[in-house]
Amino acid sequence: MCRLTMSQFLQLSVLCLHLLPSVLCDNLRCYYSPIMEKQKSFKPIVTECPPDELCFRADGRFGNHSALSARGCMAKKDCSQVHKLRFKGSVYTMSYACCEGPYCNSCLVVRAYHLLLALTLVTVVASFL
Repeated sequence: MCRLTMSQFLQLSVLCLHLLPSVLCDNLRCYYSPIMEKQKSFKPIVTECPPDELCFRADGRFGNHSALSARGCMAKKDCSQVHKLRFKGSVYTMSYACCEGPYCNSCLVVRAYHLLLALTLVTVVASFL
């Protein structure tokens, strides 16, 4: 009978979490929120991107002040763009940043992916001690 150690189990779990979406051929899932003022709250909606699109986060600046935000899906060729946007009578500079992982445009600073990666690394290091 083959028994896995806790370290091996965690490593296998992380591998499965990375491979599962590609095996299922699902489109990328991201959070969506419309362009809105940063001080307003909006519960993001989970959306499924069309094929060949990535998740994005947008930041709208008025001078040096970050005032607008948005999230959603965007064609890869449009990532990293910057343009002017008129919103409620003012002109903002909107910049877009894309990411390729599921729900990677979350507003959380520390994402579950990073926690799993850190836990795996700690486990691997601990197994060598």
